[in-house]
Amino acid sequence: MKTLGLCIAAGLGLSACASGMTGNTGQNNNVNGVVTQYPVEAAMLNIYTKQRSDKLVAVVGNQSVSADIQVTPKGSMVFNNKSVKGTEINTINKMNNQITNQSVAINYFTLNPLIFHGFTDSTGRYSLSNQTTTIPKMAKVGASSKLITENVYAADSSMRNKIGTYNQDWSLSRDTNNTAWFCIETSGNLLLSYDPAGTSSECYKINAKGDILASKVTLSQPSSNGGTKKITLTSQ
Repeated sequence: MKTLGLCIAAGLGLSACASGMTGNTGQNNNVNGVVTQYPVEAAMLNIYTKQRSDKLVAVVGNQSVSADIQVTPKGSMVFNNKSVKGTEINTINKMNNQITNQSVAINYFTLNPLIFHGFTDSTGRYSLSNQTTTIPKMAKVGASSKLITENVYAADSSMRNKIGTYNQDWSLSRDTNNTAWFCIETSGNLLLSYDPAGTSSECYKINAKGDILASKVTLSQPSSNGGTKKITLTSQ
């Protein structure tokens, strides 16, 4: 699954690429005005499969950076010989209001239950996803789970030129009494013995209906002094 953080990375000079889950499908618990569980599947549908736009901004040193993101459903498609649905993610990166990069990717998925099958992008890369768990209808605050192991290939129909393997996990943490942060964490390239590709964390503030209220993306990359360089972009 092509997450937004991976599209943003190239425009910022970074090289990042692409505890228990609950399956409770009941209504949100509301104890003393505090929402204790949120609709995880609905949130993910709102993020990755429905029409929306977003603008993420940050200041790095004395430079302003931004990412304009447009998510557009593409309807029924065929991917890896399967009938699927597709959604296009178009990301335009800017530095000091000048375009530095544009990325276009299509995520492929099926519904009921929501399963991601892979992506293609404008560089010619494509992926095949192994979704290791079912995305729950509802999850309690504090829940987390593995989601996808994804193999990424260069444009080669033989599927022998594998250039990366990534893990993606999700987690749900409290923000306020009636909002939560739903996050997708993406590992670095598991084919490498060290991690120059870095990691990304893509988080969305959601309400009890799974509506997206705000977003932020944190890109992390090892630095030459042994530390970690981080950039966080937040929705405007």
